Amino acid sequence: MVNRTLANKAVLTGIKSQQKKLNTAIAAGEKTEAEAELAVFASHLDKAAKRGIVHKNLADRRKSRAAHAVAVKFKA
Repeated sequence: MVNRTLANKAVLTGIKSQQKKLNTAIAAGEKTEAEAELAVFASHLDKAAKRGIVHKNLADRRKSRAAHAVAVKFKA
């Protein structure tokens, strides 16, 4: 139980860290970096949802909001 809790917490911390990197790239106006960070962020969320650490809808919602933030910031 304790090991599983610690492992899940590590995954959640990684997701939060990746989201912060994405937000930093968006705020800095670096389009290519933001798109790369978005892909990594989405991958982390998908893996966590697949393993049951976060709900699938939560992962989809966060990916959607992040993609929207990137699209709005860098629309042509």
